[in-house]
Amino acid sequence: MAVLNDLDIKLLEHFRGYVVKKDLVRSVKVGANVPVFVLEYLIANSCSTDDDEQIRKGMDNVKKVLSEHYVNPEESALIHSKIREKGRYKIIDKISVELDSKKDLYWAKLQNSNIKNGNISDDLVKQHEKMLMGGIWAIIDVEYDPNIMIGQTIYPFVITDIKPIQLSTFDNSKIIDKRKEFSKDEWLDIVLRSCGYEPTAEDVSYRIKMLLLARLLPMVEANFNFIELGPRSTGKSFVYKELTPYAVLISGGQGTVAKLFVHGSTGKVGAVGQWDAICFDEATDKIFKDRDAIPLMKDYMESGSFSRAGAGGEITGVASIILNGNINQPVETVLQTSHLFSPLSDEVNSDTAFLDRLHFYLPGWEMIKFAPKHFTSNFGFSTDYFSEVLKSLRRVTYTDALERYFSLGAHLKQRDTKPVKKTVSGFIKLLHPDGDYTKEDIREYLVLALEMRRRVKEQLKRIGGMEFWDTNFSYIDKDTQEEFFVGLPEEKGSHLIENTPLSPGVCYTSTSNGDNTALVRIEAIAVQGNGKLNITGVNNTEVKENIKNTYHYIKANEKSILSDKHSLKNYDITIQVSNLLGAVISSGIGAAVYISIVSALYKKNLKAGLAVLGNISVGGAIERAINFEDKVTMLSENGAKVIIVPIDNLAELANIPPSVLGVTDVPFYQNSQLLLQKAILLD
Repeated sequence: MAVLNDLDIKLLEHFRGYVVKKDLVRSVKVGANVPVFVLEYLIANSCSTDDDEQIRKGMDNVKKVLSEHYVNPEESALIHSKIREKGRYKIIDKISVELDSKKDLYWAKLQNSNIKNGNISDDLVKQHEKMLMGGIWAIIDVEYDPNIMIGQTIYPFVITDIKPIQLSTFDNSKIIDKRKEFSKDEWLDIVLRSCGYEPTAEDVSYRIKMLLLARLLPMVEANFNFIELGPRSTGKSFVYKELTPYAVLISGGQGTVAKLFVHGSTGKVGAVGQWDAICFDEATDKIFKDRDAIPLMKDYMESGSFSRAGAGGEITGVASIILNGNINQPVETVLQTSHLFSPLSDEVNSDTAFLDRLHFYLPGWEMIKFAPKHFTSNFGFSTDYFSEVLKSLRRVTYTDALERYFSLGAHLKQRDTKPVKKTVSGFIKLLHPDGDYTKEDIREYLVLALEMRRRVKEQLKRIGGMEFWDTNFSYIDKDTQEEFFVGLPEEKGSHLIENTPLSPGVCYTSTSNGDNTALVRIEAIAVQGNGKLNITGVNNTEVKENIKNTYHYIKANEKSILSDKHSLKNYDITIQVSNLLGAVISSGIGAAVYISIVSALYKKNLKAGLAVLGNISVGGAIERAINFEDKVTMLSENGAKVIIVPIDNLAELANIPPSVLGVTDVPFYQNSQLLLQKAILLD
């Protein structure tokens, strides 16, 4: 018996005839130049079983059918002869139909057989209308009748029956009805296996799964602008090339106005009106052949429409735009010297208006390089069924789903909220096609959406400066009113201090005993209580004394520092001290503790990449930081973007290397009130 896991058995139980064992497809594909969906159709019909003998017989049948009936283009003359000699012959080919209005009849065109004017009845056309929309692959019965003439011309080929291989009609109610039989994790694995991936391979983490899934977003969301840049061999274009007949790949430099938008003389609408997705493969080379294609593309990516002189007004389309390309250097190196759009071709890599229209930047450098173990041998949906499912999902939308639970932070502009909502909508369609999802599902997709759009904005900030400074993306939980900020993994890089607004209660500082400098994280946690102070993570008596002095200073000056509602007598405060780098923690952390306690009580975020130097005496005096240069340098090298320092250290600023001051702001404070103003992130 074939070894099937529980998920295979469930799939066969609920979707028999619509699923196929993906390794069988690969075994035949190696020896036959046949479209994947043709193979999968035949295999799904012959091999949807767990019986080894039945699978073997089914595969023999598939090979027999292909050898006898699949038409290779070079065999077209032979096929014409076979149809004539036998009078009737069954072939596998792509059939399309056009209406000849002058003769008031339909003509069938068989692609590989090179039959251009086949007779076909109105009834067959009505049964399979997709033949009028670019054509379908089918098993076709063709008869030969030399008596059919129009004028002096014989049109002998007659299409008498069609059995579609691509689905000629589609109903997605089965997917919606059966989704409830599977857990979310099971469904995610099914979707990935339907793409040919093996989600249980050891180096495929949950994040990798979600990134692989994200490649399908342009297929379920109309007018979705997507970019993925990363190393070679990560399968960037595979989805759009092999998994759907509704996407088209355009090679570098071939993007013309006529091909993409509208033909100048005929007025025929181009690819944006004909396809669900247009993928520019190798977008690191030249993308557009015509210079004037760029402004049209900008209009289209913004609104889904464009205007062209002589084209008869505004033209709309639903095609999503995908840019794929290679990054050949480590992402850390690119970020040190440039920006993450720099690998794109010169025509667009600094065009902020063009780049700002991208909704989703997938970090291709995180993707696995595909090896045999990453291709599944389990069951997944057949490619044709799966592509129809994806297409059907474009007709529904969940762009308002997040608003039930969350609102978006102040830094998101209109051009940011639209991509975020479309991304969340797309993930819901892919993982919850029945519309049954939870608040935590939405939170997960929202965090991903904010990350992918923020990646676009961070690079625009590097290119275009202050126009794009609003990059501290966040969302607010409507139930708790808590605000959560979403950062980028690559922006943190090897830094220990995150370049995102710090959570309430978290602050960084540095200590030094003259010989050793340490990088220290302070976290204050405030819970309803009776005024207790707990200190964890440190045994040094002097450091504990720092913390207690700061706590008592706040307590003694509550009326000027805190409101009645936030009085220390109503809270238990825990101070967690963590040594992130360096040998030992020394004293001098009072100012950071002060900021941590107050922000924890008020649930206020602190500025991105914030660190604080200096100490506060029990009487409130601000004490200068010793070994100032070493501390500032250590904090800056580990990611600090703002280091607030005592005014008494002002004279020592001249000793700080220009390379440090170029990446880190060093403002001064002379009292605790000013310190607070400079540390808190304003709403």
